[in-house]
Amino acid sequence: MLPRLKPRCFYDLVIEVAIVRPGPIQGGMVHPYLKARTHPDQVVYPSEALKAALVRTLGIPIFQEQVMQIAMIAADFTPGEADDLRRSMAAWKRKGGVHKFHDRLVSQMVRNGYDEVFAENIFKQIEGFGEYGFPESHAASFALLTYVSCWLKWHEPACFLTAMLNSQPMGFYGPSQLVQDAQRHGVVVLPVDVQHSDWDCTLEEIDSACAVELWGSDPNSGQRYSQSSRRVTDLGSDPDSGATLKHVPSQQRTVRLGLRMVSGLCLEVAQRISQARVQTAFTSTEDLALRAALDAGDLKALASADALQSLSGHRRQQVWDASALHRAPLLLREAAVNEVPLQLPGAPEGEEVRFDYAALGLTLRSHPALMLRNQLQKMKLLTSAELHRLPHGRLVRACGLVTMRQSPGTAKGVTFVTLEDETGTVNVIVWKALKERQRSELLHSRLMAVHGTWQRDESSGGQVCHVVAGFLRDLTPLLGDLTTQSREFH
Repeated sequence: MLPRLKPRCFYDLVIEVAIVRPGPIQGGMVHPYLKARTHPDQVVYPSEALKAALVRTLGIPIFQEQVMQIAMIAADFTPGEADDLRRSMAAWKRKGGVHKFHDRLVSQMVRNGYDEVFAENIFKQIEGFGEYGFPESHAASFALLTYVSCWLKWHEPACFLTAMLNSQPMGFYGPSQLVQDAQRHGVVVLPVDVQHSDWDCTLEEIDSACAVELWGSDPNSGQRYSQSSRRVTDLGSDPDSGATLKHVPSQQRTVRLGLRMVSGLCLEVAQRISQARVQTAFTSTEDLALRAALDAGDLKALASADALQSLSGHRRQQVWDASALHRAPLLLREAAVNEVPLQLPGAPEGEEVRFDYAALGLTLRSHPALMLRNQLQKMKLLTSAELHRLPHGRLVRACGLVTMRQSPGTAKGVTFVTLEDETGTVNVIVWKALKERQRSELLHSRLMAVHGTWQRDESSGGQVCHVVAGFLRDLTPLLGDLTTQSREFH
């Protein structure tokens, strides 16, 4: 909706909030409004009297207040009767629906000279409001939140991400999708670390005059952006990994993941960790366990989340060190244990990624699709970035982690799926017939491949893109292969 609407003022956001609701969609208001928005000079109002009620929404009734105005202007409803109509719309399928107003509204509009087809269409739209429609004031309140959120996300992306992560669970997007998007927009995200992390995610400053970090690319253009200004900045490539480097200006704020992200760790334990390190940093995992009074379960949770890296090294070593520590009897709790530590080899990155998702719900390492890219390429499965460069109508194959499945009641059996890979997201439309044929693949795939037709709406500047699925394939077993992936997958 947004790429088609192209909001230019605050009131556009008010309309956008109100129109993408089951009521207006079912009432057939969305496409007529977009058409009127594109060609405002072609809007025809049924009468000058109704123009006063509909001019602000280009002839399309979008708000409950407009329906009340139409009833009063075109069907001679009294203010009290119009308010009864509003109440019936607000009932949303409960008793007292709008159907009882049909005869009175349509017959009176026809008697007042309005075309019967127009009158029936108006009532159909009113019925849509009975499913779910917004009053204008309600939409304006939401639009204000929308405007503020967009401003923060653009001008203070690190603050925005931090607040969103600290507000979980909420909304359509989980922590993994929020972090992936933030990283693509220039936010540096630092891992959970018992030496630095509080319970909530926090902001940190980069003190050095210049820092070099690995950097991704914009999924549509492939360009590399500087951390502070989003202008293209390319410092060459890392000779070991081949990844592009970026320059991070001084005093750039980064996001430090909080202990709240660690599965199985409670607030009380996180607070003990924060309080224990106020005086001095921890010197070892044993020191942490003693000073923060951590039990075996706490240490296991922290090690599984890779939160002990600054104390024990890689994750396998963390798990070993944590499992070796048992809470001593009261009289021996202050006594140190001196023994030669066992040094374990590090795990392949694929194993690390799997543990990240299991313990944190996200990873700051390579995206699983990137690690499987060689195998996916052999199957001719394209990335999101590659898809977005293709013209409308091309037969395509894509693959990604399933991050969202939606089957709105107004979609008539259609399911919308979002796939995520290392370059961005792909929106997939699954028609009802395919859903019935491949229900298992649709509902159970964590890594899904889709064969279908690429559709690009040029009226939106090519920004509205999706794959209309013709065949689905469950590639979830490939995720198990990540444990065998070498560190040299780059």
